[in-house]
Amino acid sequence: MGNADLRDLASIREVAFEELDGSVVAIDAHNWLYRYLTTTVKWTNDGAYTTADGTEVANLIGIVQGLPKFFEHDLIPVMVFDGDVTDLKADEVAERREKREAAEERQAAAEERGDAVEAARLSAQTQRLTDTIQETTRELFALLDVPVVEAPAEGEAQCAHMAATGTVDHAGSEDYDTLLFGAPTTLRQLTSKGDPELMDLEATLADLELDREGLIDVAMLCGTDFNEGVHGVGPKTAVSAVKEHGDLWGVLDARDAEIPNAAAVRQFFLDPPTSDESFDTAIEPDVEAARAYVVDEWGVDPEEVDRGFERIRESQVQAGLDRWT
Repeated sequence: MGNADLRDLASIREVAFEELDGSVVAIDAHNWLYRYLTTTVKWTNDGAYTTADGTEVANLIGIVQGLPKFFEHDLIPVMVFDGDVTDLKADEVAERREKREAAEERQAAAEERGDAVEAARLSAQTQRLTDTIQETTRELFALLDVPVVEAPAEGEAQCAHMAATGTVDHAGSEDYDTLLFGAPTTLRQLTSKGDPELMDLEATLADLELDREGLIDVAMLCGTDFNEGVHGVGPKTAVSAVKEHGDLWGVLDARDAEIPNAAAVRQFFLDPPTSDESFDTAIEPDVEAARAYVVDEWGVDPEEVDRGFERIRESQVQAGLDRWT
């Protein structure tokens, strides 16, 4: 669903990190990593994250820059990776591929005419989680002792399931689908400066006077990653229509509209493939081994990561001191 649509409807408030001390957060890893990866590519010289043979490992810089925020605020991240792509999302994946290929063509043109700024901006849009990025991300998380969960399907659905079952305290994502998948609370803006936002499912439903099925119906009328919306229906119109006509089917009948695979999409949000996971939250990063992996093995410029590693080291020292006070 378009971010602006649920942003207009969701109950979201800024929350101080002090309120979250000790919280375990299931992070939508692809979403989190992509945001750091694109900013790294956009603002960092290629030589800082590209190996001699041309392999891009901007993810390693992104991880080292991004993880300290969790450790410094006594948050325990559990990184949840997407599993198999559901058939319902095939069109969305194809559309993203087309956009990426178009951006790659424009990037090449910008480089040819010497427009470095535009080329860097477009390069960020073309980033993808390559096999190398997938592999090195997991290896670096292992060295830093960050728990990893492999979702059977959508990472956001797995995060929501873990939050709903109490396996973690919150889901963590910059997108909004965790709300539809049933996460009681979702932390947002974890890749931004300042305090995060907390998105509350119960408060959202109370504000809208809908149940979760009704919220999903509203989302589907506006459009989600799994279906096109109904033309001319925005979030406020969708809420009113669902209340008036009872549910998605009533609205579609009243508007003589159709959403292909509507029943399957609705059921996917209500009961997505998930798994029950256990993991150790006593994180003890091996900073020296992680730095050697990033700098020595993969040749990343130490100036890009040394401050991040130092922040991780300092946060662990502080955590140890806190346990003795």
